[in-house]
Amino acid sequence: MDTQLFLDSWWPLVGGALTGTIPLALCSFAIGLVLALGVALLRLSSHRVLSWIGQAYVSVIRGTPLLVQLFVIFYGLPSLGLTIDPWPSAVIAFSLNVGGYAAEVIRAAILSVPTGQWEAGYMVGMSRGRALRRIILPQAARVSVPPLSNTFISLVKDSSLASLILVTELFRKAQEIASFTSEFMLVYLEAALIYWIICTVLSFGQTRLERKLEQYV
Repeated sequence: MDTQLFLDSWWPLVGGALTGTIPLALCSFAIGLVLALGVALLRLSSHRVLSWIGQAYVSVIRGTPLLVQLFVIFYGLPSLGLTIDPWPSAVIAFSLNVGGYAAEVIRAAILSVPTGQWEAGYMVGMSRGRALRRIILPQAARVSVPPLSNTFISLVKDSSLASLILVTELFRKAQEIASFTSEFMLVYLEAALIYWIICTVLSFGQTRLERKLEQYV
């Protein structure tokens, strides 16, 4: 193994993770969660049209590959006269994807809260919206932490697809270094190591958060 190349490549790759991969994942996940909550509430709506809209969105997102969604936004929309830069395109695609998957997680978490909790809120004079905010969602949040954490970890790895639309992140940096040095195996294994370290740290944080939330059960 070329130790010097490994050392020389390490910090540029870490820089790509810190300035590209992690911010991209965090931004997309935050937007995706907001979208997911809205879609989950649509799915739970008693209004048939609203419920169908939420169901159709989830079906399209979960039924098509993330790479195709990314290409439709970055390469497809310009044919309709709408050109979006690489970074926003990646954020939009990843957010929409997270929204589709996380919506089902949130919906299931809300449904897991006993109906008696709704009734308790009504008995003290709460409206349905206030009962949802003050009673149901806090309990659903605890239930949804493990699957949502797994969704975020998957998003960190999936963010490597952004390199295909020229977003500068960890894997894009690895491609540039590998092309320049022709040491593809070493550089790509080094990138894989950094992805593994990031996901291991996130998994550790997930475990700590779950233990903390269990204290309130």
